[in-house]
Amino acid sequence: MSEYQHRARKRFGQNFLHDAGVIHRILRAIHAREGEHMLEIGPGQGALTEGLLNSGAQLDVIELDRDLVPILQHQFGMNPRFRLNQGDALKFDFSQLEAAPHSLRVVGNLPYNISTPLIFHLLSNAALIRDMHFMLQKEVVERLAAEPGGGDWGRLSIMVQYHCRVEHLFNVGPGAFNPPPKVDSAIVRLVPHEVLPHPAKDHHQLERVVREAFNQRRKTLRNTLKALLPAQAIEAAGVDGSLRPEQLDLAAFVRLADKLVEYTEQTQPA
Repeated sequence: MSEYQHRARKRFGQNFLHDAGVIHRILRAIHAREGEHMLEIGPGQGALTEGLLNSGAQLDVIELDRDLVPILQHQFGMNPRFRLNQGDALKFDFSQLEAAPHSLRVVGNLPYNISTPLIFHLLSNAALIRDMHFMLQKEVVERLAAEPGGGDWGRLSIMVQYHCRVEHLFNVGPGAFNPPPKVDSAIVRLVPHEVLPHPAKDHHQLERVVREAFNQRRKTLRNTLKALLPAQAIEAAGVDGSLRPEQLDLAAFVRLADKLVEYTEQTQPA
């Protein structure tokens, strides 16, 4: 049906999933059920959309590319459980979906250029979200799921793991897409913590400490954090200032952030 054909657009970072085996494996990992509220970001040509609707779930989709809107409406618009939101997921107000707390299940084959800011945008709405399943660049998933001590451990790992449990489910080769990307992909599951394992006194100060620490990741914490905390404050947080940032776990960064809150209160003029 030529009027509904669509060529992938480079400016939207589009790589359409077409491998039936991979699609089935992703849908099995998501395991959508009747009555659940699903949100698909960037449905593209609907590779996952059909399977999500077949589960009996209520499905909202967000699609940026206006040319895909009539294709998706033609395929799925007759289904009363399908609702299409045309727009940019990075600017989308998720509260308008009227999802109950911890109920929204988010799915997406995310363009690599927006994956990190979009994950942070979703995490700012974590109270609405039950879980997220994303197809991402494999190296991004490795950073999300990294553990302290390795080169992949950094700002993305820490700030996402502060909010979520992260599971690297499986890898997907370039041949599963049209056009094939130049990199390997992977499926990740993010499950927001209902109770944060290491709650910080001020989430923004945690972001600040982590950003400063990893700006110069080869230097010691004493050097990278000197604009924020003196050496004795770092030691008072139970952290060895001679370590490099990648050697610290999440709990240690939270202690540093909490110490920064205390130190800022103490040093501010009355």
